[in-house]
Amino acid sequence: MSIESPHGLPDLETLIACPSCDALHVERDVPVGETARCVRCDTVLEAPRATAMTRIIMLALAALILMVAAIFFPFLELEAAGRVQRASLLDTVTAFSSGLTAPLTFAMAALIVVLPSVRFIALIYVLGPMAFGHRPAPHAERVFRIADHLRPWAMAEVFIVGVAVALVKVAGLAHIFIGPAFWAFVALVIVTVLKDNFMSRLTLWKTLERRRAS
Repeated sequence: MSIESPHGLPDLETLIACPSCDALHVERDVPVGETARCVRCDTVLEAPRATAMTRIIMLALAALILMVAAIFFPFLELEAAGRVQRASLLDTVTAFSSGLTAPLTFAMAALIVVLPSVRFIALIYVLGPMAFGHRPAPHAERVFRIADHLRPWAMAEVFIVGVAVALVKVAGLAHIFIGPAFWAFVALVIVTVLKDNFMSRLTLWKTLERRRAS
């Protein structure tokens, strides 16, 4: 169903804006299992689901486990001219740790490891108590806002696409053996996409406000 656009001059506190086209809609309760969409661009505004929080928590935990596997297991192995070079995700991050490129090490570590992990932990902190029927954790609203702001900067999927492009170019120069960390990182990206698809920000904000007031 669609949330109707406002007619006249309703209270500004009852309006919500579409995140895609900024169209204003009158906020109203959406029953569990239904989906509220923008009347202009059909973007999903709210999609409450009975088990959404549990699914998001499970996916966030799975993503953290996959992140640990991606960091410590072998990522790639290259063989050329009789020489074998193995690399882990940590080796990739620290490859630019010397000279003028040292700041790039911190940027890569933040974008592909630190920020995604912080988002997963933040979501577990925010949703964990509410999934078990308790009040929100202290400062849950602030933590969720931080996690939401970090979303564009967590670029694990951009990294894996870049690695795939690099592998295509290197394939003709060396034998490439893909390690378990590579597949763990691919699974991490898939789990992250699924988690974001399950999560309705508007629904979570309304749930936080309702649980905090109860």
